[in-house]
Amino acid sequence: MIATALGFIFSPTAQWNKVAAMSDDKLRIYLLYPAILGIIPALAWYYGTTSTGWTVGTDDPVFLTTASAIKIAILFYLTEIFAIWTIGFFIHWMAGTYNAASTLVKGVTIAGFTSTPFLIGGIVGFFPILWLDLLVALLAITQSVYLLYKGIPIVMKIPAEQGFLFASAMIAVGMVILICIMCATVILWDMGFAPMFTD
Repeated sequence: MIATALGFIFSPTAQWNKVAAMSDDKLRIYLLYPAILGIIPALAWYYGTTSTGWTVGTDDPVFLTTASAIKIAILFYLTEIFAIWTIGFFIHWMAGTYNAASTLVKGVTIAGFTSTPFLIGGIVGFFPILWLDLLVALLAITQSVYLLYKGIPIVMKIPAEQGFLFASAMIAVGMVILICIMCATVILWDMGFAPMFTD
């Protein structure tokens, strides 16, 4: 698992070629890839918000209560997995538009591998420092977009031009999912899942 994740960070073309050569039976193992790696940011942010605390400017650190942080970490974890698998479904669903042979397993696997930089980058949650978190988030977004544009034509075995359009459509889907998550967050906060801070 670690070798696969590092492969997508340091040698993405070679990793995507390995994925393209795999059958659905072999790819099925990787359906749990985001579920396993997704534990990293959830645990990191739980620890960071309860033990390290946020510091903005020169103010004292701000901490979440343990009960609040547990609820938020669990919801955060479930949201990560749901978003990745949903994007995977749309990759599979849209493959026909670009004359790509796809299966649901292949679509979810592409989405899972594309999310690698986000999931590994979530380790910065152990140290919730605003400038560091923003820098890592920017790098993770850049790398994930690169992986998507690089991987779709290779795995779906379509020309680069079609792969570009396909990947661009998936970026749009990802943005819609992000907006839905933000709306759901507001609703959940109103239902009692809002952050509770220590005194």
